[in-house]
Amino acid sequence: MENKTIKLFTNGYLDMDLLRFTTAGSVDDGKSTLIGRLLYDSKSIFEDQLKAVEAASQRSGNEEMNLALFTDGLRAEREQGITIDVAYRYFATPKRKFIIADTPGHIQYTRNMVTGASTADLAVILIDARNGTMEQTLRHSYIASLLAIPYIIVCINKMDLVNFSEKVFEDIKLKYNDITNKLQLSNVKFIPISAKLGDNVVDCSANMPWYTGDTLMNMLETIVIDHKTKFADMRLPVQYVIRPVSDKFHDFRGYAGRLSGGILKKGDAVVVMPSGQRSTVAAINQCDRELDEAFTPDSITVQLTDDIDVSRGDIIAGEGEKPSVSQDINAMVCWFNENPLQVNSKYIIMHATKETVGIVKSIENTVNINTLELEPGGTALNMNEIASIKIKTAQPLVFDSYKKNRTTGSLILIDSNTFETLGAGMII
Repeated sequence: MENKTIKLFTNGYLDMDLLRFTTAGSVDDGKSTLIGRLLYDSKSIFEDQLKAVEAASQRSGNEEMNLALFTDGLRAEREQGITIDVAYRYFATPKRKFIIADTPGHIQYTRNMVTGASTADLAVILIDARNGTMEQTLRHSYIASLLAIPYIIVCINKMDLVNFSEKVFEDIKLKYNDITNKLQLSNVKFIPISAKLGDNVVDCSANMPWYTGDTLMNMLETIVIDHKTKFADMRLPVQYVIRPVSDKFHDFRGYAGRLSGGILKKGDAVVVMPSGQRSTVAAINQCDRELDEAFTPDSITVQLTDDIDVSRGDIIAGEGEKPSVSQDINAMVCWFNENPLQVNSKYIIMHATKETVGIVKSIENTVNINTLELEPGGTALNMNEIASIKIKTAQPLVFDSYKKNRTTGSLILIDSNTFETLGAGMII
């Protein structure tokens, strides 16, 4: 009976598709309330959580249950009624599993939006129907474009406060299409909703019969997850070299890491970068199993037929699909720290599994978030600003462009004294 239960659970829940999505929008657009409504209406909230939020709502003097409290967990968030840090929530429906990143709307927390959206398959961008598109709408749309998020759902919220007007919805949709064209966003869908009342969130709205499209939940459950990394060029950043000192595994030498692109099969010809040494895959292991093939994002250990020099930070790639190798890196960077980025300053550079040191040689352009245009760069970059920069690294990096591969196309800048994360970069 126990084995049957485990098998049913494995086949039913663990094998379902996983959709990671993020919410973004200006302050008080209703991001946390929307997530609370999704969780509440999809019956994804435990009874003790429900009672705790009901009690917290009463203590705060709310006439009804404050759905935003399901995600706003920090005390300061509850006091101010805003989201400060990224809140992650996990839930599942019979069709799909979800990880939600609820990100802040304030300008000073733009860095948190970048963090929450960095692994997202989809972005839900909220717009207050009373206010239309704002500066933060542009900022978050630009970041979604920069992070190459493949799907965008624009939820025009608080439709109950504009009498569920179709004209208001269409006007905002028309203005947002200008943003879509400027940023070359694809796969953009629009939904008129009321997160507070639940209209078009999980259930169809009786108040907006003019809208005949899908509800938000239906879109989230049915949108096709491309997982293009599975079909991209094969990339395996080496995280650890496994060389056991034991009689049982006397000759074992394996290279452990997580596949960040493509499929790896036993017998595949591979090249180790940056050295360029070639070999063939002798075996693929995962825990105590030997595999014939592995898929992104499997964590595996690879054995090669040749005894060659492979170290942490190297990347094993497929023959004929080599990544770039260079010490001169061009990247778009979002600066996270109150201390500005300075030209000619030295930073620790973390890229995939490699750590090195780099100097910022120049700030080429900065992004004017109001016009979405690039402007000439200076000698410093302030917190939450986005710019294209040039970095010179002490050791060569093995990389792809960010749009091609998120893992091998991204890097972070770290303070060498405090080890704080200072900025996130997307390699151009």
